[in-house]
Amino acid sequence: MDQSTPEPGAPPGPLPDDWCLRHFDHLSPDLAATMPATMARMRELCPVGRSDRHGGFWVVSTYEEALQVAQDWTVYSSAHGLAITGRKGVVRNLPVEADPPEQRVFKRLINPHFTPAAVARWEQATRDLVTRLIDGFVEDGACEFMDGFARPLPSLAFFELALNAPAEDLEKVAYLASKSSVPDDPEQRECWLGLYAWIKEFAASRRAGPPRGDVVDAVLNAEIDGRPITEDEVIGTIQLLILGGLETTAGALGLMVERFCRRPEIPALLRERPELIAGAVPELLRIDPPFVSVGRTAVRDAELGGHAVKRGDKVLIHWASANRDAGEFTDPDSVVLDRERNRHLSFGAGPHRCAGSNLARLNLRVALEELLPRLENLRLRDGAEIEYHRGLTRSPLTLPITFTPGPRLGR
Repeated sequence: MDQSTPEPGAPPGPLPDDWCLRHFDHLSPDLAATMPATMARMRELCPVGRSDRHGGFWVVSTYEEALQVAQDWTVYSSAHGLAITGRKGVVRNLPVEADPPEQRVFKRLINPHFTPAAVARWEQATRDLVTRLIDGFVEDGACEFMDGFARPLPSLAFFELALNAPAEDLEKVAYLASKSSVPDDPEQRECWLGLYAWIKEFAASRRAGPPRGDVVDAVLNAEIDGRPITEDEVIGTIQLLILGGLETTAGALGLMVERFCRRPEIPALLRERPELIAGAVPELLRIDPPFVSVGRTAVRDAELGGHAVKRGDKVLIHWASANRDAGEFTDPDSVVLDRERNRHLSFGAGPHRCAGSNLARLNLRVALEELLPRLENLRLRDGAEIEYHRGLTRSPLTLPITFTPGPRLGR
């Protein structure tokens, strides 16, 4: 069965060709607003382009070249690669800001706690949390979806189930994580420092308490090449877990519900055939990924898409653009809910593919299974204009929606 729907509404056109060819800026709010059209133009004009912004860097917009850069860490380093992304953290995010073999050591600390079997035990608790959140607004027939559901769900689930962190700290940590990841935000540096301080205090409290057998214990008790893990390595690893666990899943939920509001036939089909939801999640992530780009640095001369990349050059992989490359995906700008071949890059690729992807898929699937039957006639509030988070991630800053009021379930 091939159920496909075209790009919602009348999306804005691409930015000017000169901007695409010479002045591409991944931090631009104009790019966030026009991303599908602008990146389609980038793939047409310059699959591997060169921008003069941020000291100069290459932009990779096609699938094959994105995979090439992501998978070849011997040429394109993550340890030195994030300078063009606007991140100014206190410590390295580990393992994403390290290369193999160091990267593998930190990845092995995390992976066992986020396997399909490990996250499956959280499904009922996640479903109960989803129900409580929906009950908080379902009788009103309207809500601000990002604040009412999209941000609280992954935050609460991750805090309570994965980190075993104090729930009363969640609002503060979510704020710090969100603001620290916004390029050029006047509070960015202060929020990075605040996040560092909170994690340091959290780690100390966990060391003083009984073991929980969770990922935090694994990090605190780790040995790195025969030595105890350092304090900054502990903080950097937990910091990455927080940033990945809170921000990107919230963005994915917001983008999915925005699409549902603009194309009501998609949620209507999923309500009619809920067995399609599990397969719809990867397709919705492909078409609207919340994690859109990442930086690398060439550590030796190389050839990329017919261009000579020099040692020290910065390279931006644009995952969202690669996800719509017609060379990899048939009918790439349509939502095909049962797409058979879907090697999307929304969780990255290569050594740094997202360790939390199984948890994200669980949260998204359970959320859609509970949201769709309870929120009928989903619409954007009249007059709503959606603005997007910019930089490495893209998600609605706010998403005011309306729907048919329904009863609380209270379970």
